[in-house]
Amino acid sequence: MSGRRRLVQAPLRGLSLLQVRHVSTVSYGEAAGATARVYRELERDFGVLAPPVALHAPVPDLLAACWITLRETMLAEGRAPRTAKEAVAAAVSAANQCPFCVTVHGTMLDSLSLRPVSGRRAGRAGPAAGQPAGGPTAEELTAWITTAGEPPFPPELLPELAGTALCLQYLNRVVNIFLGPAPLPPNAPAQALGPVLRVLTGLMRGSVRTTAAPGASLSLLPPAPLPPDLEWAAADPRIADALARATAAVDRVGAELVPEPVRAVVAAEVARWDGRDPGLGRAWLDAPLTGLPADERPVGELALLTALASYRVDDRVVAAARQAGAGDREILAAGSWAALLAARRRVRHLLSHD
Repeated sequence: MSGRRRLVQAPLRGLSLLQVRHVSTVSYGEAAGATARVYRELERDFGVLAPPVALHAPVPDLLAACWITLRETMLAEGRAPRTAKEAVAAAVSAANQCPFCVTVHGTMLDSLSLRPVSGRRAGRAGPAAGQPAGGPTAEELTAWITTAGEPPFPPELLPELAGTALCLQYLNRVVNIFLGPAPLPPNAPAQALGPVLRVLTGLMRGSVRTTAAPGASLSLLPPAPLPPDLEWAAADPRIADALARATAAVDRVGAELVPEPVRAVVAAEVARWDGRDPGLGRAWLDAPLTGLPADERPVGELALLTALASYRVDDRVVAAARQAGAGDREILAAGSWAALLAARRRVRHLLSHD
């Protein structure tokens, strides 16, 4: 990593963490063990201490799971070009009404499309859009995400591109809860967005020029079996291993910190969910929560909204969960567990062409 790049990254660390709301963060200087490792790898392989990942720091296993998923699907050297992954990320984020992720990944997609990164996998880059010869365009990938039609790419790209979709289905939900609508610290003027994006995009583009070694993050979590609903990843053993480890970690944390009745209610609702936005009413939300003990309903509401309508999680929802006894770890666990459950369901819809 160049000294100049480090000089830019260092002052951004505090500004990145200032963006996190509802839970406390772990500063770069105070991070230790696996948390410190993830922070270092984030700056090296993504370019910045990305708030959507760093917000998981209060629960180190969730931090590791989020990072492994993002790194191995989107960032590590593989078969699919980064431009294709950014196109999938931007399309998923738009469908999920996640303005933060739309801004970041849309800007990165535009940057890579207008100025393909040279010096890395040059033989596979197209002349304008950074796509391999004959590969899917951003428009085709967007149509795939929005219509759940046949994949516009060869089967060998499916684990990476569906894995990217899974990653963003997850991230959009936690970002809608724990970050604001734009990659800016609280109270920053809207006019600052342009300059901030130029800096962030420059750092992220710089990370694309270096090779992110496949599998380097896997040792953060122990091996685990691949769940049957993620069998589509088996064609790429590295992606399958990453998703298996990450999913098992999120499930472990959920079992430890989210009450079993809450998990049962949310799992049942997600299992019959057709993937559509349930809307702004409360009937769909209140009916399943009535079967929970009164002291578990606030966490149940947080988890169910996270899964099916994360944009509706506001200060009131989080405050009610706290009043019922949930701390940072429990709030983060409920959001993370529910977000991944819904993300798996959405990718299943996508790959069933439903």
